[in-house]
Amino acid sequence: MFELPRVNLKDKVSAQEWQIRVDLAACYRLMVMHGWDDLIHTHISARIPGTEYLLINAFGLAFEEVTASNLVKIDIDGNIIDQNCGFEINPAGFTIHSAVHEARHDDICVMHVHTNETIAVASLEEGLLSLSQYSMFALASMSYHDYEGLAVNADEKLRLQQDLGNANFMLLRNHGALTVGKTIGDAFMHMYDLTRACQVQLQVMSTGMKPIYAPQSIIDGIKAQANIVHTGKTGGETAWPAMMRRVARAYPDFAS
Repeated sequence: MFELPRVNLKDKVSAQEWQIRVDLAACYRLMVMHGWDDLIHTHISARIPGTEYLLINAFGLAFEEVTASNLVKIDIDGNIIDQNCGFEINPAGFTIHSAVHEARHDDICVMHVHTNETIAVASLEEGLLSLSQYSMFALASMSYHDYEGLAVNADEKLRLQQDLGNANFMLLRNHGALTVGKTIGDAFMHMYDLTRACQVQLQVMSTGMKPIYAPQSIIDGIKAQANIVHTGKTGGETAWPAMMRRVARAYPDFAS
């Protein structure tokens, strides 16, 4: 059986970098637990606070193999910082993530998935509809980006940045979904809401019955309501500790 290299970086990086590594590795394991992974494809990236360095998964690893130590540190140009790490990155994934990190310096995490539900809704001309509470959260900060093939063309970066703007949710036409967050927990919760919104929309549409759409006024006020529910915190701040405990129970090795 092929064994992955096991080098623990906990005592070789700053405490701040290690915490980001642990949170990001947990997010990869949550992708598996929710069925959002796509073999070795798609990515979650995170900026190491106070630096211009990013962490991303090693290309070729299944998401249940991602650990805090085998995440790859790169610069904004995609250069691997530790050339002795033994891993490479996916250039298509880096194009998308670097575009967002370049434009959104206050955001830490970018999450990208290829789930059936998000691809299906992204491939509808109408996009996401106001059919559920989950969709309200996403529609309050939603954007779209047209499909341009595999994301390996640097020219696409500017168009992706312009389409994203200040939004935290994006549906990539014929491709999937992307979320952004000021923490890894925020990006995860944004993806959770968007995925559930897409699932519910497809289920409602499959009935063939006339749906009820929520009014724009509800969408416009949903952020203030969510702020009351979470007592001034973000959804990620509230839910993330529980998600970390869930990952620790299922995958005790993720923080190694």
